[in-house]
Amino acid sequence: MAMRQIFLDTETTGLYPAQGHRIIEIAAVESINRQMTNRHFHYYLNPEREIDEAAQQVHGISLESLQDKPKFNEIADSFLQFVDGAELIIHNAPFDVGFLNSELGRIDKPMLETVAGNIIDTLKMAKDMRPGQRNSLDALCRHYDIDNSKRTLHGALLDAQLLAEVYLAMTRGQDSLISEGMSAAAILENSVALPAGSSEKVILASAEELAAHQEYLEALNKSGNCVWMNLEKTTSE
Repeated sequence: MAMRQIFLDTETTGLYPAQGHRIIEIAAVESINRQMTNRHFHYYLNPEREIDEAAQQVHGISLESLQDKPKFNEIADSFLQFVDGAELIIHNAPFDVGFLNSELGRIDKPMLETVAGNIIDTLKMAKDMRPGQRNSLDALCRHYDIDNSKRTLHGALLDAQLLAEVYLAMTRGQDSLISEGMSAAAILENSVALPAGSSEKVILASAEELAAHQEYLEALNKSGNCVWMNLEKTTSE
């Protein structure tokens, strides 16, 4: 079955939905089996309220520019249809999910967690993998050598696209040696053993390398389903 993932980001009028702040931009880009498609969902929205000055300095979106844009309730059904059943990948997920659930709750729509197949927080994932380091989207772009030179201001669509590149780089170890969509059983079934008398050398990992490998897998597994953890479990049973 195809693995459908959606990389999502929002921009808002402020920091706290409980204080009446609203979403003013929403973007979601689609990946299937870790390959980006051309499908995306993107809208600027009329928040029907003022934008905090500090927030405007971050994203550069003015209230005047949003006067002719749709309101959230006008795009809600299309948004829910786009993300239905997908794994949502969000940097600092509690922030965006909190705002989206606030907007959905205003119009009696289902909460995001009941519509999405799963939600992964890449900020938590990065903190587990890179403890004590800066793990903002910009910092991760620098770490993984991803070009973010166009990101002079925060923008939901660009940030969602950058997040996709960051996530694929963060999880590259899960698919560098296996085919996309292969189950653990299929991987084992398609593996090839060295023939008897082969001159090829097998170099075993050291104890330190094995420990580092296990630590990396555990960090990945905390933030989502780790293919290699499932594979190792299968081979040990």
